[in-house]
Amino acid sequence: MTKTVKNKILHQLNFLKTIGYNYHETVTISNFDVNGNSLPNNLNELNLIMENCYLCELSKSRRNVLCGQGNPNAQIMFIADEPTASEDELKSFFVGKTGETLAKMIENVLLLKKEDVFITTLTKCKSLDSITPACFNSCNSYLYKQIDIIKPKLIVLLGEKTYQYLCNDTSSSFLKIRGQMTKFNEYDVLPTHSVSYLLRNPSSKKEAFHDMLKIKSILELN
Repeated sequence: MTKTVKNKILHQLNFLKTIGYNYHETVTISNFDVNGNSLPNNLNELNLIMENCYLCELSKSRRNVLCGQGNPNAQIMFIADEPTASEDELKSFFVGKTGETLAKMIENVLLLKKEDVFITTLTKCKSLDSITPACFNSCNSYLYKQIDIIKPKLIVLLGEKTYQYLCNDTSSSFLKIRGQMTKFNEYDVLPTHSVSYLLRNPSSKKEAFHDMLKIKSILELN
């Protein structure tokens, strides 16, 4: 819209107002600063806020918001970097080839139902290309609140990008840190390969299998 057109519209609106037309009251839009202290300690209420979030550019291209899925009292929490295309389309985790493969890993190695775990992502919306630190920074308070509500015994980070963002570590070699226990705040964390990486690199499935066995042994110690 050109400046000339805008001026004509404003002129017409002002004219209508002078002859008696009334418009709605001025709407004041405040800046909403999302932080852990302002977010509810209830997953359903938190999900409602996430589903109506427009803090970053991903809100312009997403089909759906994927808050998280699974047992709110889960001992184990899986975190990926972002929803897959299938997850974005169907608004559900454990769909598409990546999701179905992860479900089989959980059920066949951990001997758990996928409903027993909780899964979520760094960003709650699918990107058109790849997520940026700015997008994660807009979304991280949601993730931190999810972790604090669920209080998992173990957090499994799926992929290098997820580990780098959550643990703020871009200097360590992921090949060395993968499968090793570390910490995020007071929570135990174990990074492993993302499922999409495994599908592209089948030779790494053996490493992921050993990671899952390690996860299983940790859960059995409870």
